Amino acid sequence: MPCPALPDGFDFTDPDLLHHRVPLPEFAELRRTEPVHWIPQAPGIAGFADEGYWAVTRHADVKYVSTHPELFSSTVNTAIIRFNEHIERDAIDAQRLILLNMDPPEHTRVRQIVQRVFTPRAIRALEDNLRHRALNIAREAVAHPGPFDFVTEVACELPLQAIAELIGIPQEDRIRIFEWSNRMISYDDPEYAITEEVGQQSAMELIAYAMNMAADRKQCPAKDIVTTLVAAEDEGNLASDEFGFFVLMLAVAGNETTRNAITHGMHAFLTHPDQWELYKRERPATTAEEIVRWAAPVNSFQRTATQDVELGGKQIRKGDRVGIFYASANHDPEVFDNPDTFDITRDPNPHLGFGGGGPHFCLGKSLAVLEIDLIFNAIADAMPGLRLAGEPSRLRSAWINGVKHLQVTTV
Repeated sequence: MPCPALPDGFDFTDPDLLHHRVPLPEFAELRRTEPVHWIPQAPGIAGFADEGYWAVTRHADVKYVSTHPELFSSTVNTAIIRFNEHIERDAIDAQRLILLNMDPPEHTRVRQIVQRVFTPRAIRALEDNLRHRALNIAREAVAHPGPFDFVTEVACELPLQAIAELIGIPQEDRIRIFEWSNRMISYDDPEYAITEEVGQQSAMELIAYAMNMAADRKQCPAKDIVTTLVAAEDEGNLASDEFGFFVLMLAVAGNETTRNAITHGMHAFLTHPDQWELYKRERPATTAEEIVRWAAPVNSFQRTATQDVELGGKQIRKGDRVGIFYASANHDPEVFDNPDTFDITRDPNPHLGFGGGGPHFCLGKSLAVLEIDLIFNAIADAMPGLRLAGEPSRLRSAWINGVKHLQVTTV
């Protein structure tokens, strides 16, 4: 197998790289030459006292790592592949209380409780309300006399309103969730000038807010999701701090990712006008899945090997970090015909944008697909002539494929 032609020091988690682009050509090079490849890092640069990680780039290998938690742990070093270099190890270890960073059996216990929020019945119960909200969002946006920021005026609103509706957060508090989640993930972006400490403080404020909700419901139960999660003693329940960390996870996994999928989807439509015309005409049911494949809102997570194991012809040692790159897996030509083509009629579409299966497969997939479907139907009805008014401004992040601003216009 030939050696990959990557520049010396190339790192797929470099926030300066992801500030400008997703490295799809380099992913393709690795899939072709060395699909499991060691990426050296200076100790401490990612928050870890090791010397790098294994980049896993093929669809099959990403799926294998995702579905074998007994070999690849989410808990040892958490699922976040790169923190700020100044983070303390205690701050990393504290994140093990988040569902994303748990392994079975603790993960199994907590997930069985919180999945009550995402039953098909619960999602169906939201649909009419969210359809109405999506149309209102689009109608309010179209009233702008000139260019506006699609991210803040459209993309962020429905995910925020859906989370608030789902777990009983007052709608007037949703902007607080938006601000807290932004601060938690934006510590690498100079526009926000947010330190690691500010991000941690925002996380604590969000957790405290959710814990107060839980405490209120334990004292005064109501017919809502919060009560179901924290007060159902006979079925198992979440402690107040567990509920706080669950809401924190929702703020990122249910807000940031869906918002970025919607933004990337809109940009894809407006740079592929044939697909936008097709969508407005036919509204294919396959659209949302292709948007998520194309967007890959989470570029990567990581796992840590629990024992020596072979993967993709490489010997991975116990304790090695393993980066699973969803953006690469979603462009694997062994799985997708014409993977670099945005095709809203793509079917089947076994993308890994909701994770690679296994215990960490996205709990909120049905809600995310519903939100994407509803908002693009509303945009197509209320703003069919939408067009770009500027290039997207990307988030500087080591693991989120984020867009901060996208100027559009209906004029």
